[in-house]
Amino acid sequence: MEKSELDEVSTLVEIKTKIKQNIMKQITSQRELADEQLVKLIDQEILSFGEVEFITIEQKVRLRKELYNTLRRLDVLQELVEDSTVTEIMINGAKNIFIERRGRITKCDQEFESDSRLQDVIQTIVSGTNRIVNESSPIVDARLEDGSRVNVVLPPIALDGPILTIRKFPDQPITMEGLIGFGALTPEVANFLRTLVEAKYNIFISGGTGSGKTTFLNALSNYIPEDERIITIEDSAELQIRSIANLVRLECRNANVEGKNAITIRDLIKSSLRMRPDRIVVGEIRDSAAIDLLAAYNTGHDGSLSTGHANSVKDMLNRLEALVLQGVDMPVQAIRKQISSAIDIIVHLGRLRDKSRKVLEISEVLEVSDDEIIVNPLYQFIMNEDRDAKEIGKLERLNNPLMNTEKLQRAGLQVFEQKCDKNDNGELVSI
Repeated sequence: MEKSELDEVSTLVEIKTKIKQNIMKQITSQRELADEQLVKLIDQEILSFGEVEFITIEQKVRLRKELYNTLRRLDVLQELVEDSTVTEIMINGAKNIFIERRGRITKCDQEFESDSRLQDVIQTIVSGTNRIVNESSPIVDARLEDGSRVNVVLPPIALDGPILTIRKFPDQPITMEGLIGFGALTPEVANFLRTLVEAKYNIFISGGTGSGKTTFLNALSNYIPEDERIITIEDSAELQIRSIANLVRLECRNANVEGKNAITIRDLIKSSLRMRPDRIVVGEIRDSAAIDLLAAYNTGHDGSLSTGHANSVKDMLNRLEALVLQGVDMPVQAIRKQISSAIDIIVHLGRLRDKSRKVLEISEVLEVSDDEIIVNPLYQFIMNEDRDAKEIGKLERLNNPLMNTEKLQRAGLQVFEQKCDKNDNGELVSI
């Protein structure tokens, strides 16, 4: 920013602060103002200052919007929340705001006037989802009205002021066609997954942070036939399933200030089994709720979907095993048998060096042999070794047929299984 621009911003900040102080005095001396009255009061104050300081039309419009957002909405955060190009907002204290656009993180010019003002905005967000965050309970997960994911960490845990992280979701959920357009997968793979969903295969989606698990789960869920009854279970409601009329959405509840009355993922899974679900969709498994999820999968609730954090398909199986052991003392071999009989397919996602999100692997989970879960890789993302090439790589069909076809047969469906081999160049070709 040049010096003249900095001076202009500094002047506007001073004017905004003075106008806000004047308005706050009038609001506290009157009854609560309606939105229209507040806007009128803001306009009057801006016009008054315009008689003393030279303010352009553009600056007046900007001041009006910023003052309204400060007094009634989420302050400087509101503009970022409304910006559809922003996918992540990271606030490290009042003066340090970072945003992610198209996979690139940059520092934002806006800032909160103080940590206390940032805390006020945090309380506004958290109270809207019936959550509590304070010094005695300084960490909380919440969400915005549009389903965007919110994480808060307050002092004294956060040493440099309140930390607020928002993972935004689009107003219109991304469909599988949209993911194909982004290059996350191919039409062939999408049709393959559609058939598996319709045939009620239990599908687990794995990936690292920011790999697009929730987006992919949402897109995959829309392949579920419209006449089925779906129960969704989440820590914070983020899924946007719009194709199902008979949809029940459940959300966890944190403990109160006395540490009581919490409703966990485990509680909701157990309750959902009594709600006559055709399928259960669990947002993410990150603790001993894995026990109840596997139990649900193994007791006739086919076609269920869920996600979990892992670096590969094998890592996801190991992590599920570890999560089960957190909640129950059980022989490892028995846990592996439960996992292998519960989960049919694992779809692994990841972010590549060009910041794009891709399906990296699709594998079939088979039986336990020699105390190990056997995995049958069906699709794998093959990286292009030429770093200057336009395509960073390609999702390719491996020469392994789908082994478990019983559910396909029961549903009267089939997947196109062409016999394949690799030519001299290592490319997969039909034979």
